[in-house]
Amino acid sequence: MQLSAILASALFGGSASSTASGDATSALLALKRAQTDTAEAKGIAAEQKDPVTITALKQFDTALAKAKDVNAALKDPRILKVLLPALGLSDQLAYPGLVQKALTADPKDTKGLLASLDGRFKAAAQTLDLKAKGLDGLKDPATIQKLKDGFLEYQYKAGLDEQNPGLSDALYFIENAGAESNIYNILGNSVLRRVVTGALGLPDAIAVQSVEAQARAITSRLKLADLQDSRKVQLLAQRYVMARADTSAGTASSPLLSLLA
Repeated sequence: MQLSAILASALFGGSASSTASGDATSALLALKRAQTDTAEAKGIAAEQKDPVTITALKQFDTALAKAKDVNAALKDPRILKVLLPALGLSDQLAYPGLVQKALTADPKDTKGLLASLDGRFKAAAQTLDLKAKGLDGLKDPATIQKLKDGFLEYQYKAGLDEQNPGLSDALYFIENAGAESNIYNILGNSVLRRVVTGALGLPDAIAVQSVEAQARAITSRLKLADLQDSRKVQLLAQRYVMARADTSAGTASSPLLSLLA
């Protein structure tokens, strides 16, 4: 198959004079643009001026200042609206009870609640250390700034998803996949799992299978050592956003996917 100028640009760099001819190609180009040195800085700078983002951060400050204890803080939707996206848990906003229990659990307990949850919960619990610090863990100035920075980054990436579904997932995967060498850790992290299964073309119905069966399905198609290879991680991320674009458009899988197999 002959590469079009726009696809060649997306895969190998450079510029193209034409516009994207398909959703999959547009997604590929969007991922490339999002990884440029200035893209995130510009996006976050724009979010700092966005009225919706500014209001959310002000409400977060007000609610946190009034919170009398950590449990009260973790029940306040104004706090959770910033806290969870900042910690990579935006999809858990509908489960405040679980969030409260998970973030106040002991991350060192290998048999406790966190051991049975999505790995992002443990990472969040370690970041905040609420089990040991209580409300002080949330009110620490350095932690507050880190959460605000994380929220701004989330808002920026959420905006990318509005145009190209799955783009924030792909960026997260590129940043974090190299740290994982255990298939069960990948399955335990919903974002990594979503990207890997999507890139490999595994159906959503695989979720009803046992964890062991899911692990075999992935490792039969992917060498975990490939996650230490930045080029192969990039290719998986590219396959994922292209597949998401095809699904979103309701079209058959793009032939461009075969070029990245």
